[in-house]
Amino acid sequence: MKLLSKLAAVLVIIVLLSSCTINRPVCATSNPMGTKVGTYTQTGILGFPPMANKEAAIAKAAQNGGITKISTVDYNTTWMIFIMQYETIVTGE
Repeated sequence: MKLLSKLAAVLVIIVLLSSCTINRPVCATSNPMGTKVGTYTQTGILGFPPMANKEAAIAKAAQNGGITKISTVDYNTTWMIFIMQYETIVTGE
């Protein structure tokens, strides 16, 4: 019985610490692939998405990376048990 309870406790810990990440390409332009990368991250708690940002996520990511000509845009979404993290990744020059 002790072995079963220990196994159940380990299983619960593994489930609580696990996460899932999905990467989605959003856009690609005819601009050449640049060396600069900019990111912008938002976090939602308890399944609620983050409050609507006043700055567009793509524009803020480009600004964070010093990018004026965008080549590609990707979105990463990471789910953890109580936290969702949304990340916008922009590449370009």
